[in-house]
Amino acid sequence: MRRIALFLPNWIGDVVMATPAIRAVRDHFPEARTYAVCKPYVAETLAGSRWFDEVLLCDRRWRGERGFLSVAARLRQERVDTAVLFPNSFRSALLAWHGGCSTVVGFARYGRNILLSRRLYPLRDHTGHPKPAPIIDDYNRIVQLLGVPNPGHKMELHTTSEDERAANTIWDKYNLGRHRVLIGFNPGGAFGAAKHWPVSHFVELAHRLVQSHNCGILVLCGPTERDIARDIVTQTHHPHMVGLSEDTLSLGLTKALTRRLQVLVTTDSGPRHFAAAFDRPVVVVVRISPGRKRIIRARSIYKKKSPVVRVSNAFVHWDTIGA
Repeated sequence: MRRIALFLPNWIGDVVMATPAIRAVRDHFPEARTYAVCKPYVAETLAGSRWFDEVLLCDRRWRGERGFLSVAARLRQERVDTAVLFPNSFRSALLAWHGGCSTVVGFARYGRNILLSRRLYPLRDHTGHPKPAPIIDDYNRIVQLLGVPNPGHKMELHTTSEDERAANTIWDKYNLGRHRVLIGFNPGGAFGAAKHWPVSHFVELAHRLVQSHNCGILVLCGPTERDIARDIVTQTHHPHMVGLSEDTLSLGLTKALTRRLQVLVTTDSGPRHFAAAFDRPVVVVVRISPGRKRIIRARSIYKKKSPVVRVSNAFVHWDTIGA
């Protein structure tokens, strides 16, 4: 295998969870030339890594520079011989086939079996029904079809010098270095309000954290989440809280800032995986129906025990590790 194309997942969080498998392929085939085939909006997730020699952006169109036909032609031109399909879509398998890849590995789903040279099937329980499995394990199983050792579960991300310069600008602009402890809030999510935690909950949590730990709070956001971030900062109205709603945003900036946090409080969205990949403690908050209560656990940076922080009908409980 001399030229390997890895077709990346279509969601930012899933790309992060594929990093153990990606890293394992790079390490197992150090002499191979590797290509990332991905949607434009996830490409920045892996920027700064050493894993790819080239990135091929592919959007949903059939024609155009990033369209299906152009990317297939590029794969043929590069003489890519192996395709690793992390997405389960028929389109990704068809693209690998049109690109002339002789070895195509992935899950046999959605009628694409005939396009795969090495196939995986979903795990099943004793009754024959599909057995739920962590997506990170599925990605690892895919690359093991190439003879790659079990990649494990250690996720990994990197930043570029440009990302770090942008983070330095934010750090200096808001004097974030004055805080011994800086906690990040990430209130947005790709699926909209269904995964959002109410603004009032973030505001109440901010007041409790500042009061109990005298920490700073940085509200992260994406381009479509500026209003939510602005509302949280405005309603909290505390000098220890700042937000990025008025700043130039990028995925790289979010990575670089997340890497510097002591802990991240986030909805179930891409940046929660950034925190895990940078080995930052993370609390995932969810919106639940009135009358129900849920304990959400995470590691905390504080050496001494801190009480359960109650916010409306949800609980955030901080376990402890060494500071």
